Amino acid sequence: MIFLRSKAETELLRASGRMVSEVLQALESAIKPGVIAKELGQLAGQLIRERGGIPAPPQVGFPGDICVSVNNVVVHGVPDERILHSGDIVSVDVMASLDGYYGDTAATFPVGEISEEAKRLLEITKNALYEGISKAVAGNRVGDISHTIQAYVEKSGFSVVRDFVGHGIGKEMWEKPQVPNFGTPNRGPRLKKGMVLAIEPMVNAGDYEIDILDDRWTAVTQDDSLSAHFEHTIIILDDGPEILTCS
Repeated sequence: MIFLRSKAETELLRASGRMVSEVLQALESAIKPGVIAKELGQLAGQLIRERGGIPAPPQVGFPGDICVSVNNVVVHGVPDERILHSGDIVSVDVMASLDGYYGDTAATFPVGEISEEAKRLLEITKNALYEGISKAVAGNRVGDISHTIQAYVEKSGFSVVRDFVGHGIGKEMWEKPQVPNFGTPNRGPRLKKGMVLAIEPMVNAGDYEIDILDDRWTAVTQDDSLSAHFEHTIIILDDGPEILTCS
């Protein structure tokens, strides 16, 4: 079932969206050479709980309150003892519930001075997110979002990950419909007012193939290329999409 959220539910989703956005902004300020990934996870968990929220990852057995993915890690990086160095890029994915409704947002940040390729990867991935959001209007289909992201990324010489996709979100972490970052226009479920989607392009500098490490969580690029991840939770309204994960 695809849920269409009421005005009251929309306000609750705005609140959870603001919460995870505020946490993401605080993490951006904390990211610098010498910081340990685990410290970012601990800070995020503290900030979420101070705001009355509940981190989502531990609810499905993930060993951390957020995902911290460095360089060739696509998604689901475990916040461990890894030290961040100048030249790294780090993707931070914050998902948490507040008063029974989930917010989900992610971004990839530079650590110190990064390469020109890394800068371009971050720029293209972030732009792809907003290109996809622009198609999240009532009357379009999910495939219009998917195709727009894929076309923009591939035109830029990068590749979109196939193994992980965006999704509906609300009272559950993952709801229907799935929102792939690749596909055919005018295909998939019709978009309607009240639908809430987590749109999240994951883009590799090389090939789109990935591997899962022995921890059963960490996804890495098969060719060891860099990967970036940007995500917003949006709701479709009469006048277009509203980004809920903005503080």
